[in-house]
Amino acid sequence: MADYLSSLSFLTENPAAAAINDAYSSFSDRRALLNLPNPGTVDNLAREVQKDVLLTNFMFSGLRADLTKVFGMSPLFRVSHAFSMGSTGNLPPYAFSAMYGSPRVFMQGNYGSDGALAAVANYRWNQALVTKTNAQIMNGGSQGLVQIDNDYTGRDFSASLKAFNPSLLEGGLTGIFVGSYLQSITPSLALGFEAIWQRQAITARPETALSYSAKYKGEDWIGTAQLQAQGTFNATYWRKLSERVEAGIDMNLQLQPSPATLMMGGPSRDGTTAIGAKYDFRASSFRAQVDSTGKVSCLLEKRIAMPISLSFAGEIDQAKQTAKLGLAVSLELAGEDVMEQQDKVDPATMIPPPF
Repeated sequence: MADYLSSLSFLTENPAAAAINDAYSSFSDRRALLNLPNPGTVDNLAREVQKDVLLTNFMFSGLRADLTKVFGMSPLFRVSHAFSMGSTGNLPPYAFSAMYGSPRVFMQGNYGSDGALAAVANYRWNQALVTKTNAQIMNGGSQGLVQIDNDYTGRDFSASLKAFNPSLLEGGLTGIFVGSYLQSITPSLALGFEAIWQRQAITARPETALSYSAKYKGEDWIGTAQLQAQGTFNATYWRKLSERVEAGIDMNLQLQPSPATLMMGGPSRDGTTAIGAKYDFRASSFRAQVDSTGKVSCLLEKRIAMPISLSFAGEIDQAKQTAKLGLAVSLELAGEDVMEQQDKVDPATMIPPPF
C-alpha cells in the first residue's frame, strides 16, 4: 500500500501542483484579510422585508387557538394543539404538533384532522453544514412532497443544494433540483445566483432556469434585487427608522406575453408593490401594510401575561369590496423546573437547533 501511494505522489509533488497550491494559499490569505461578512442565503435574501415586516407569513382569518406545553428547554421539547374555525386558508379544524430540538438535531411533526401529515428532520454535521429534510402527505395520500436541503455557511459566502421529489424509479433522474450561491464582494455588497433543473417525467424534456441576486447593506438600510429567467424582477428596500420601528417596500414586476401584445410584438407588464411598517413595543408588536392592488392589512400581537398572547388581524380589499378578520389566542404552559432551566441558560453561549 505504501508503494502504491508513493507511486502517486508525483500528482502532488511536482512544480505545477506546487504553483497551484501556492496560488490558492495566497488567494485564501488575501481573502481572509478582507474580513468579509457572511451575506446570508439566497432564500433569505429579502428576509427583513418579506419575512419580518410584511404580513405575508402572518396574515390569517377566522378564529384560532394554540395551546402549547413546554417540557424542556435544553434540549427543547414541546407539544401543541391548534384549533381553528372560519379560516379561509387550508388550516384544519384541529392539528397536533410535537417538536424536539438540540444543538445538532431538530425534529417536528404535524398531524391535522383532515389527514395531512408533515414531518421535518434537520441535522447539523458541523458549524457550517446543515442537512434539512421535509416530507408532506396531503389528505388521502394522493399528493406528497419530499424535500432535501443541504446548506453550507462559509465565512463570506453561503451555498445551498435542494432536491424536491427526487426519484430514479422511472429509469432516470426526475424531480426539481435547485442550487444557489451568494458571495460577499465587499463589506456591503453581495452577489449570487440560483440555478434550477427540473424534469417532471422521464419522457419529458429537462427544463433549466437561472436567476441572479444582489444585496447591498448600508448602515441602517438594506436593498436587494433579483432577476429570474421567467422575466420576473423583484426588488426590496428595508430601513431601520428607529430602535423600535422598521419599514420595508417590496416590488415585483413580471414581464409576461399576452395574446394581444404578442400580435403587436411586445410583452405586457404586470407588477405589484407593497409597503409595510413594523412597530415593536414593550409587550406588543404592530404591523401595517398597503399594496398596489388596493389591500390594506394590519396585525397586532400583544402578550397579555407571561403565558398568554393575543393576535388580531384585519384586511380590507378595496377592489373586491371584501374584508377579513382574524383573532388568535396562544397559551404556553411550562413547569417551574422548565422556567428555572430557562433562567440558567445563557443566550450568548446557547447553540440553537438547526431550524
